[in-house]
Amino acid sequence: MAQTYTSIPADLPVPQDDGAADHLAGLTLPSVALPSTDGGAVDLAALKGQTVLFCYPKTGVPGQPLPDGWDAIPGARGCTPETCAFRDLFAELTAAGATRVFGLSTQSTAYQQELHGRLHLPFPILSDERLELTRALRLPTFTAWGGTLIKRITLIVRDGRIAHAFYPIFPPDGHAAEVLAWLRAHPVER
Repeated sequence: MAQTYTSIPADLPVPQDDGAADHLAGLTLPSVALPSTDGGAVDLAALKGQTVLFCYPKTGVPGQPLPDGWDAIPGARGCTPETCAFRDLFAELTAAGATRVFGLSTQSTAYQQELHGRLHLPFPILSDERLELTRALRLPTFTAWGGTLIKRITLIVRDGRIAHAFYPIFPPDGHAAEVLAWLRAHPVER
């Protein structure tokens, strides 16, 4: 059976912790307005409450092949299944204390709009196409196909400060459940 962007092959290489996210917990987010698929801009530093920000390299597009060698890059494959898992657990994530959920990639907002509509996402996707947030936070990245892509990482942000960073993430399609379990185990004090 041919693999598509919606499937997770059983033989994917597992990403290893390279320490690239060790500095993130406790950091205050910089004030950066990121374009959103809801038509506005979002400054994550200004948001109150608890935000789940899951960052991923690149989502697939129906009818377009995956880039050559994509499956050989540890942690690259699985962006669409991960996004679908956050969609499917959205109500439970908010019930567990997530005030907001956002996806984030370096893809353009126009590219992300197609994904947002096709997958019927209940949360916006943010674009860091200019790498402003990525560079300011020194998020882990890799270069592929002429661009800089964010390695898969999820940040739990409480009132503008990073409370927790999930990195590396594997398997991507089970990660939303991992975030949900963490939120339930670390409730926000009211």
